[in-house]
Amino acid sequence: MSKTVIHSDNAPAAIGTYSQAIKAGNTVYMSGQIPLDPKTMELVEGFEAQTVQVFENLKAVAEAAGGSLKDIVKLNIFLTDLGNFATVNEVMSRYFQQPYPARAAIGIAALPKAAQVEMDAILVLE
Repeated sequence: MSKTVIHSDNAPAAIGTYSQAIKAGNTVYMSGQIPLDPKTMELVEGFEAQTVQVFENLKAVAEAAGGSLKDIVKLNIFLTDLGNFATVNEVMSRYFQQPYPARAAIGIAALPKAAQVEMDAILVLE
């Protein structure tokens, strides 16, 4: 099986030993995105703005892979405060229509750079 590295300049550069995404066959495994502005590599402020930025980053990587957010079949959401879950749902409704991807929301103690939200995803391309 061959693996292809996916990269987008419209998403934050990797800040460690990983790729933004890897394509294997018609499946794309997207690394976690935190709410970094890809131009400044700084966190955006405010939970809603952070959630929007994460979706924009995922969108950019999905497009670089030849897909879109509608191709996401599994989405993992990591939150430092599960009290923000309703906001995640509201913002997510701006980016997705039914059928929605399978999803997990996980409360965690901390994220890189003190982000409040991180998401990773799996896409299946046609």
